[in-house]
Amino acid sequence: MSAALTVVGLGSGDADQLTVGIIKKMKQAATLYVRTLDHPVLNDLKQEGLEMTSFDAIYEAKASFPEVYDEIANRLIEAARQGESGTEIVYAVPGHPMVAEASVRLLKERCPQMGISLRVMGGESFLDEAFIRLGFDPIEGFQLLDASSLSTELVQPQLHTLIGQVYDVFTASDVKLCLMEVYPDDYPVFVGHALGVKDQEVIHKVPLHDLDRIEGYGNLSLIFVPKNTDDALRRRSFARLHEIVNILRSPGGCPWDQEQTHQSIRKNLIEETYEVIETIDEDDPDHMKEELGDLLLQILLHSQMEEEVGTFNVYDVIEGLHDKLIFRHPHVFGEHQAENANEALQNWEQMKAEEKKRKGLDQQDISVLDGIPRDLPALMKGYKLQKKAAKVGFDWDDVEGVFAKIEEELAELKEAVQNNQSAEEQKLELGDLLFATANVARFIDTDPEEALAATNRKFTGRFRYIEERLRELGRTPADSNVEEMEQFWQEAKKAGL
Repeated sequence: MSAALTVVGLGSGDADQLTVGIIKKMKQAATLYVRTLDHPVLNDLKQEGLEMTSFDAIYEAKASFPEVYDEIANRLIEAARQGESGTEIVYAVPGHPMVAEASVRLLKERCPQMGISLRVMGGESFLDEAFIRLGFDPIEGFQLLDASSLSTELVQPQLHTLIGQVYDVFTASDVKLCLMEVYPDDYPVFVGHALGVKDQEVIHKVPLHDLDRIEGYGNLSLIFVPKNTDDALRRRSFARLHEIVNILRSPGGCPWDQEQTHQSIRKNLIEETYEVIETIDEDDPDHMKEELGDLLLQILLHSQMEEEVGTFNVYDVIEGLHDKLIFRHPHVFGEHQAENANEALQNWEQMKAEEKKRKGLDQQDISVLDGIPRDLPALMKGYKLQKKAAKVGFDWDDVEGVFAKIEEELAELKEAVQNNQSAEEQKLELGDLLFATANVARFIDTDPEEALAATNRKFTGRFRYIEERLRELGRTPADSNVEEMEQFWQEAKKAGL
């Protein structure tokens, strides 16, 4: 048998707020442990003769808070195991044991496994004093966040927000930077030190940008951000974006948006995709940001149309993508290994094949060429078709074989043109030549679509140079001749265009 273990809360810092039961429990304990002596109540209890053992030394010995709490839990469990049956060990923590107390959470997980009786006695938490001293009702909407694990995704402006565990100015600085992703720099926030503790309580109201210029941060500090329902604060929220698209499509929304169907805006999706690609090619981050937003709007619109008929919504889309990314990256989220990009791609393809099996697809009906979108640009599609075929051995041994094929297809195209064959036959021969040319890309590790796009840009730049030079002479390309334009073309080439 072992000693029983009881956890009690020391309250927010004022000894007058302690319950009679908790004081009695601490006085009767065989051994009284406290997480830290840095709590106002303990000074009063020491004056009454209570002897206690603190875990403050562990904070100095360990490199992180999780290690500290793990060590505290282990020591308490060992003390209970070594204790005499029928005795009681008391562990006192600041505030309420069930509010922001990681060591207590660990005890609740481990004590049942070790056969140790665990009891938790409440008491006032810092939340009680925060509601009173900061003057807000949690029923209006409230969230409690931990400064050590704060992220932008957790912050919801429409809720009153208390942020605890703000131990020092460095933590306050991290909190400030996180909040500034959501709130204006001058948004009013409150810093509370030792709320409810006589002669120690301090409350500051400061603009957000001054949050880390306040002195006095410590174990009894918190930050309060009042709720605000202004939609402007939700501009970076995906939920708000989804809400806006829903409004546009709803009765009373935008007549144009209401009339659209998948087919009517199909071309918009394609156009917006190419506009994003253009910003990538131009290395224009500001324009890219705008065009990515336009592309995202198309995804939201198509998802909204399906939400209206009850098939899926954009959050189902996100869920599917989430699961796919986790599943197809076993070298990141699982036990597989990938030392380089090629091994990572192999894992991706293996898991992709596994997905098809799990979906019950008949392997006999699956083609090596499956998975290539029907409406891809022809050059890109030709490249992907040959790439897939090459994976199962349908390929030349080296690039020389491809060059020979190009020469063969070029000769056949010349013959078709010289013999004045039908337009359809000439078109097919041209297609064969382009298809063979695209295959060179695999051997020189270049995307043919990107290669042709680069040439298009080069041609555009040089031809515009020709137009500009002719304009300086008061002429246009229509007033010039090939020889003159070729001269300017060579100038543009020497200029690096």
